[in-house]
Amino acid sequence: MHVRLNKFQFHDSQRIAQVGLWMLTDTPVATYAPRQRWLSILSRAPADFLEKHLGLLAQGAHQWLRPAETGLVMVRARAGGTGQRFNFGEATVTRCVIRPDAALTGSRQVGVGYVLGCSHRQALLVALGDALLQESDLHSRWYEVLIAPLLQMQTQASLQHHEQTQSTRVEFFTVAREAGTDPSRQEEPA
Repeated sequence: MHVRLNKFQFHDSQRIAQVGLWMLTDTPVATYAPRQRWLSILSRAPADFLEKHLGLLAQGAHQWLRPAETGLVMVRARAGGTGQRFNFGEATVTRCVIRPDAALTGSRQVGVGYVLGCSHRQALLVALGDALLQESDLHSRWYEVLIAPLLQMQTQASLQHHEQTQSTRVEFFTVAREAGTDPSRQEEPA
């Protein structure tokens, strides 16, 4: 997938969450591998799960570095995964960047939130989760509360999808003709 968002170009779906990282720092993205992973997990989290765990913390007086905004990104694909790229369609993405209320959350880190769809609230909750996970004193607690169960849910869903796909899989076999036989000629019965 190729994504263009405000002059930034990305070549796969995992990098949508990295946009905010590039906008905030000049540090290479490779140093953000753990953060990239949890942003990917948070961005695919159900809104009700995020609301349950982060809803009360989202009511603080957060500093909005980039208010929640919704836009379109162009999704590109390849035929068969290896062919020429083509424009598959557009997807709606909502993003925001916040510095949470330190008195309420205990975090002074900048959080980035990107989600598919147009839920400003969900983008805020993802950004809040990102900020909490960056704080070294809070990381292990929030990892166990947010990331561990989400990773388990998403892995289970992926396995179920794989099983459903495999149960309907059709295998095609071809039979090679023997050399020297012509299918248009039939042997005459003796």
